[in-house]
Amino acid sequence: MSRFESSRFVRNPKVMNVDVLKSACESLGWTYFVKANELLVTDAKQNAKLYGEFALKMNLQTNEVTYNTYYMPDAAKKVIELQEQFYTLNALYSKNSLVQEFKKKGFTYKSNDHFTPTSEETYCFFMVGRSIDKNEDEPVAQIKFTILKDGTIVTDSDYLPNDVNERAHDAMDILEQLLGNKRVMTKKTNIPSKYLAKMKSRRITNQTINQK
Repeated sequence: MSRFESSRFVRNPKVMNVDVLKSACESLGWTYFVKANELLVTDAKQNAKLYGEFALKMNLQTNEVTYNTYYMPDAAKKVIELQEQFYTLNALYSKNSLVQEFKKKGFTYKSNDHFTPTSEETYCFFMVGRSIDKNEDEPVAQIKFTILKDGTIVTDSDYLPNDVNERAHDAMDILEQLLGNKRVMTKKTNIPSKYLAKMKSRRITNQTINQK
């Protein structure tokens, strides 16, 4: 559930969003092109000739990035250079994607006036949802989001009405696809007893395929 839990979109450093990677390369002045199912960086301003090989490549089906360590003695330095640029852009991409998907589900953005960015945390804000259930006595609820410097999303929530919880899950499912990161959820303990009877499990839609 999205309620009474914290969650984290676990990042795989080998997986990058293709649009953010392109922006990072353009910001660094690196040359890339797309061929078949791969994005190839052919000039990363490296200190060695590549002899027609790539500096790095991305598999566009898995979004996994591979670096050329054979022809690039400074590959480790280039990895750090790319990641620093990528993560800066990815943090903003994560925020914009999150706000966009939650707004599509009827949530509104709420700033966190008590938040000050740190070296680890770049953004912190709330998305507020309102239940349409006329019998709900606590119709308005919010989810707290913190975005780390590399674009990792961390969430925190307490009680959410059932329909608000459904919409939050739908938005987060889409975010998993957009970011290429799976969400790991941790349930909170000591949930107030007054909420236990109100909370229903998330709806699961089963599709039946009729074979002819």
